[in-house]
Amino acid sequence: MDGKVGAGVEAIIAGAGQIWDDRSGADKRARNDAMQEEQKRRKLNGEEERLPIYSTKFSKDEIDAEGRKPKKKVAVMLGYSGSGYKGMQLVRNDHEKTIEGDLFGAFVAAGAISKANADDPKKSSLVRCARTDRGVHAAGNIISLKMIIEDPDLVKKINDNLSPQIRVWGIEQTNGAFSAYQLCDSRVYEYLIPTHSFLPPPPESFLGKELVRLAGEADDLPGYEKRQSDVRGFWKDTEDRHIQPYLDSLDPNLSTSVRLKLDQPEPEVIQLEQSTKAADTSAAADSIPRPALSGELEGALKKLKNIIISAKRAYRIHPTRLARVQTVLQQYVGTHNFHNHTIGKVARDPSAKRIIKSFEVAPEPIFINDTEWLSLKVHGQSFMMHQIRKMVTLAALIVRCGCHEWRVQDTYGHEKVVVPKAPSLGLLLERPVFDTFNTKLRTKGGEHRGEIGFEKYKQEIAEFKQREIYERIFREEERNDVFHSFFAGLDGARTPDLLYLSSVGLPAVKKDGAAGKGEDVQRLASEDSEDEEVGGNGEEG
Repeated sequence: MDGKVGAGVEAIIAGAGQIWDDRSGADKRARNDAMQEEQKRRKLNGEEERLPIYSTKFSKDEIDAEGRKPKKKVAVMLGYSGSGYKGMQLVRNDHEKTIEGDLFGAFVAAGAISKANADDPKKSSLVRCARTDRGVHAAGNIISLKMIIEDPDLVKKINDNLSPQIRVWGIEQTNGAFSAYQLCDSRVYEYLIPTHSFLPPPPESFLGKELVRLAGEADDLPGYEKRQSDVRGFWKDTEDRHIQPYLDSLDPNLSTSVRLKLDQPEPEVIQLEQSTKAADTSAAADSIPRPALSGELEGALKKLKNIIISAKRAYRIHPTRLARVQTVLQQYVGTHNFHNHTIGKVARDPSAKRIIKSFEVAPEPIFINDTEWLSLKVHGQSFMMHQIRKMVTLAALIVRCGCHEWRVQDTYGHEKVVVPKAPSLGLLLERPVFDTFNTKLRTKGGEHRGEIGFEKYKQEIAEFKQREIYERIFREEERNDVFHSFFAGLDGARTPDLLYLSSVGLPAVKKDGAAGKGEDVQRLASEDSEDEEVGGNGEEG
């Protein structure tokens, strides 16, 4: 029901964002060459230099009047809500707002960066611990750079020049060799997800029908039903208590049309994985031919969709299902080949092997208005592009599809399978970890000055997270139904790509067609752009 409503009413999954610039070495060189050529052209033509949005150009007189002040290598602890920003990292040839761009401007305004260095962050050796992309948040992140830190009120002055979405928690002086990227041991991310994301696909959706059919083929129907026993009555109850009463309230002819649309949605082109190149997915979605709906029918369908969403928001996860979520997440712990959880990697690529230290679901759900949420926290040494979001999607799909938790292990093999990436909405960097660096400081016998961490800012961070991150996530989900749309799109996608999540496993994909090669199937793009950070070597940066 739900998958068909989503598929019949709108283009549920329509990628509206742009990916991070390609980060291969060749692409980076090409961009640098193009930028240098543009600078040469402007210089030859006598054109005024076009400064990046974060740069400030002072006159020679202003620079001379300021004089020289001593600079120290420091670690800056900060947090931010990524809403409205292109991402964390400065992009020199781009004029969109970034977190680092606003930070650098605040450093200059507070006198932490000299006027001579105000036009280029490279002069201050700025390095970030972790990049985050458009819309992704961080309760704790760290950058290292050379700053003027003699002002005792420096942190306050920096924050006074920032929006409430960005806060500097503190500044610690370090040794000259400190690098926020190179010396980070590991990173902890949190992902917030509504519990209705773990409901099974509607019985009449494409995925719902295929799961039952393949469970029968595998002689696993009793096992499949047992694994879904805690949610067995949800969709029937939704039909009896919500859908049918609404249809009965409509004019008979309109009710028949709505039911027809519900039961026979128009075929959708659903994207099941983003390619490594940026794609204009909005244009692709717009090109899908759709018959025009009458205003009355369209209004009735939208009303029905809202009724179904309300029923899903009222769902409360059963302890059995919550325990299954944890069991699946546990399959990620250890060293594994995550080539299926990123882009541009093959199984033989050694950089696809990553270490996951822990992946846990909070035992108590979070209640916001009428929706129940789960907090998932993953602690890993480093993460590849999309890795966390794909891990979350696979865990949710395994629980939703009622297959065995060891299906995660299948994605570590040489077979290429489709693992869609979950919305970036719920993702936030909780903190980077510098235990090795801090231990070395302590063993040298000195004071703890210079230790890197967030413990002393715990109360401030908790208040900031609730106000600037959690509440934004909850508001956006309530306004745009991001998670409903994402999973409804997967349920209604007429493709064998996800059938490895059935009782048959990988053979179901091979039997019905190679993954991702159907003529009516694109690669999955969610509603946004990238999140986890990737440097030129494919690692988190």
